[in-house]
Amino acid sequence: MRVAAVQLNSIADQASNLAVADRLTRAAAADGATLIVLPEKWTAIGSDEELRAAAEPLDGPSIRWARAIAGELRVDLIAGSILERVEGHERLANTSVHVDPSGEVRAAYRKLHMFDVEVGGRTYRESELEEPGDEIVTSETAGGVELGLSICYDLRFPELYRILAVRGARILTVPAAFTLATTRDHWETLLRARAIENQAFVVAANQVGAHPAGQHSGGRSMIVDPWGLVLAQAQDEPGHIVADLDLGRQEEIRSRLPALANRRPEVYRWPTEVRA
Repeated sequence: MRVAAVQLNSIADQASNLAVADRLTRAAAADGATLIVLPEKWTAIGSDEELRAAAEPLDGPSIRWARAIAGELRVDLIAGSILERVEGHERLANTSVHVDPSGEVRAAYRKLHMFDVEVGGRTYRESELEEPGDEIVTSETAGGVELGLSICYDLRFPELYRILAVRGARILTVPAAFTLATTRDHWETLLRARAIENQAFVVAANQVGAHPAGQHSGGRSMIVDPWGLVLAQAQDEPGHIVADLDLGRQEEIRSRLPALANRRPEVYRWPTEVRA
């Protein structure tokens, strides 16, 4: 199974972003990818005002494009994430959508963890504009391969990925706009850890370069195998990477080193008090 991660340098101009996404998605499909992952907020990155202006419902133009191109190219497309305008909600959702080769939406996942941090000399308060989702979401490719959906900052919460794996996910998708500082120091380590501990493939599509409103993403989109080996890594520019996933090798790893099967959920207990 061949997969691709598309790396973008999104700006506040939706039309420009969509044109680049279209070109690179077509290039990935031409390279034989049947599962293609776009990055977080591929439709727009900018100020809160620009993000709010770019928000749209799931039947808006960006997902209509995703449905059309997935159907045309006959691919499974993880349409990164968009800022979703949810009826009856003041704040937006950061939503990843899986579209299948018939152009139908198979799943929509709303980012669980809000990026409210101080890093690289900058303060981020994602929760001021966005609200977290409340559902862990798996999906399945047209070929029957189970997917676990996540977005960016979720990568730091291993319990999410363990649940996805226990629910059957064999490929974990990570659309992201990881900051330059955290990409440099944490990105590869976290991606490889999530792959190793869940014996799953990880397809991580990151934003790259400077964006409006002083944001800067680190690139280095990656595809990682269940042994933690990096199968492909992007250069520091927009583009796409591809890799062939050996699902038989994954079954062998899970059989010979059955870490998932050896779990003991009956003895795991969450502390009643979290000292952090």
